[in-house]
Amino acid sequence: MNLPEGMADRLAADHPYPRAFLTVSGAHLYGFPSRDSDVDLRGVHLLPLEEIVGLDTGEETVTLMWDHAGVEADAVTHDLAKFCALLLRRNGYVLEQLMSPLVVATSPVHAELRSLVPGLVTFNHAHHYLGFARSQWKLFEQSRELKPLLYTFRVLLTGVHLMRTGEVEADLTRLAGDGPRYLPELIEAKRAAEHGALPRDAPDTSRLQDDIAALTALLEDERDRSALPEAPANRRALHDLVVRVRLG
Repeated sequence: MNLPEGMADRLAADHPYPRAFLTVSGAHLYGFPSRDSDVDLRGVHLLPLEEIVGLDTGEETVTLMWDHAGVEADAVTHDLAKFCALLLRRNGYVLEQLMSPLVVATSPVHAELRSLVPGLVTFNHAHHYLGFARSQWKLFEQSRELKPLLYTFRVLLTGVHLMRTGEVEADLTRLAGDGPRYLPELIEAKRAAEHGALPRDAPDTSRLQDDIAALTALLEDERDRSALPEAPANRRALHDLVVRVRLG
């Protein structure tokens, strides 16, 4: 993906470590960016060996935020070992960041991590998406903004697709066919403003609540019938990758 002019240079100047990969997450990845959407960058950095084994250790997580010509940029990277530890949990965020098709920077380490993903997905990842959906629905009830409502639909449909196929798909426009018929109209309305209110012609809260409840039940059902394993199969492969990269 092409970032706004100068954004990659600013990140390179401010980030203290080399990056194994950098991808775009957030609304751009989810298929409903607005004109004023933030640019959310996520990835993995590589700590030098002396900052791992020495007394003065490096930063496991680096967070950078800045205003870039009126666009808010937000970059978060984890050291390779921390990122791999997160991959071994039921953490959908890191799976989506790793498999994002919006690639800003890549490397052989990135390619190898991606190749291991089929052996890292488990049916327990459904719990991540169910929990995220509950929190986003509560935000929608409090704010009546369109954004958390679309996030609720997005995470439930991503979870359903993951349980069925083992494949990570975070773009709601690619998943909308399994959602209610009005979903494309809500996605289009979101493009007008990052924090816009629910459109006046949107379904009422009762209808929305029923549809979210139905998708929640569907995700639970897909989890229970999924052929995915209970635990990651590629733990040792991740360990070996970290050791090889550490030793250089």
